[in-house]
Amino acid sequence: MSIYAFAEMEGGRAKHIYANCRYPSRQEGNIFLDFDGEVSLKYADELPIRLRDFYALVAIRPSHILASRDVFGGKPLYYNPFELSFSSFKSYFESECVELLPGEVLKLDYNGDVIERKRYTFEDVFSFDSEVGEEEFKERFYSILKNFKAKGCIAFSGGIDSSLLASIYDLDLVSVTANDKEEEWLRACGKLLGKDVEIKRFGKTEVEEVLPKLISTIESTDALQVSIALPIYLVMEFSRNLGYTSIVFGQGADELFGGYMRYATMDRRELRDSLVEDVRSIGIKNLVRDTKIAYSFETKLVAPYLQWDLIELALRLPVELKVRKLNGEVVRKYILRKIALDLLPKEIVKREKKAIQYSTGASEILKKLARSEGMKVQDYLRKFGVK
Repeated sequence: MSIYAFAEMEGGRAKHIYANCRYPSRQEGNIFLDFDGEVSLKYADELPIRLRDFYALVAIRPSHILASRDVFGGKPLYYNPFELSFSSFKSYFESECVELLPGEVLKLDYNGDVIERKRYTFEDVFSFDSEVGEEEFKERFYSILKNFKAKGCIAFSGGIDSSLLASIYDLDLVSVTANDKEEEWLRACGKLLGKDVEIKRFGKTEVEEVLPKLISTIESTDALQVSIALPIYLVMEFSRNLGYTSIVFGQGADELFGGYMRYATMDRRELRDSLVEDVRSIGIKNLVRDTKIAYSFETKLVAPYLQWDLIELALRLPVELKVRKLNGEVVRKYILRKIALDLLPKEIVKREKKAIQYSTGASEILKKLARSEGMKVQDYLRKFGVK
């Protein structure tokens, strides 16, 4: 559990409110939140446009309970208005719960009635109509990353995203894999960077052991979500066992800079629309899942590419600098590779990398486990269920 609060009800009204939180969330007086900066409830109605970061917040006020979430919905938060209970996990509730919407500011009185509800959108926060030039982008991109205070270790995949972060931040590198070739590349890549990589191998036994806990944690049996979550869960577990309480990921680079394979066949308008939509939905589709895993290990998930100044900068970058055709080939994450050439060996910059569920072998292990019971992966995962 990260943030949680519940009321002792009497006659349909809250008599007492009990609330607490666990790292990486924190308590500031009667405010319970997952957010690193300062919060002034003087601007409570405008929190989604004033707190320029991912956050979830519950505040116990004299006349009401305030709950709010960033416009991406990157941090999970659920509530039951009839019982005046709040939590980062749906499984906390004995009865039904409602998900606080991305960008929402909700005020409930102590009877559970809505006093006020506002909602801000992605477009209310980010302005990206004007384009930024290549040189200005490169200068500001590097400055934003370099000035970011990253702590803990880096979840290292041997791809350009995490390698670029490894070149900027003096942090240890940790990896998990079930793939012999990937392990070989991880060690080679580490040597190219002049760093050692702590690698944990996993196989069917480890996957069978963690799968029920993983599904319970992410609260989903969706095959794609589970296959992506599996190596993320294992690397967070590994890093926590090594003593780290923060772990740096390269989340957001694919959406911001055109990394997905499907972008390669799109025309300019379709590409621009898809990139914006994928950034807009990154919280619900990816970050909630990964944040829940981080909460389960009381670990802080750090995502340098998803600083809001960098998000806005990347949204202003012309799509031709993200996905570009050169010598008959489509180069994805073009601008990122160009920047990385000044910091990384060419072998790393030019190497194409598969999605995490395939590169680590996680997806293949799930298929083998399902086949061993004569089932498809989705049916196999449904056995574990979620509340």
